Amino acid sequence: MEKTPREAVERLDPEECWDLLSHQSVGRLAVLAEGHPDVFPVNYVLDQDGIVFRTGAGTKYWSAMTAPCAFEIDGYEALASQAWSVVARGRAAVILEHHELAKVGALGLDPWQPGSKNHYVRLTPESITGRRFTTTRPDVWDAPLNDARRESFR
Repeated sequence: MEKTPREAVERLDPEECWDLLSHQSVGRLAVLAEGHPDVFPVNYVLDQDGIVFRTGAGTKYWSAMTAPCAFEIDGYEALASQAWSVVARGRAAVILEHHELAKVGALGLDPWQPGSKNHYVRLTPESITGRRFTTTRPDVWDAPLNDARRESFR
């Protein structure tokens, strides 16, 4: 059994975390809903050191408004055999000011899911952390053929 040394986990500085966030468009919003953690996929854009997404007035919206939440993205770089993850933690607030709504409305944040998504919400991170690590070879663990790590063998 191959083990990855703890030193192999690279802590990413906040600037690199923001850079990774700027190159993605879908992440996961983690909230506390009815006393339990819940996770929602959302498409997003960055604006003013914040993460902006659209939503309707449902569980995701009300949970994000009432307690701190977290936002996570991750990825895999096949050629480098490296995986990475970024987590932003903070408070979310609905965008109400007309000039702010016009500004974020021009950023092209169109909902992927049908339905009413008329609330623009900005998560302002109080902390942002990330890590990158080299993945184990897929043949070591008999990974399935559709495992993303097998891209490095093609």
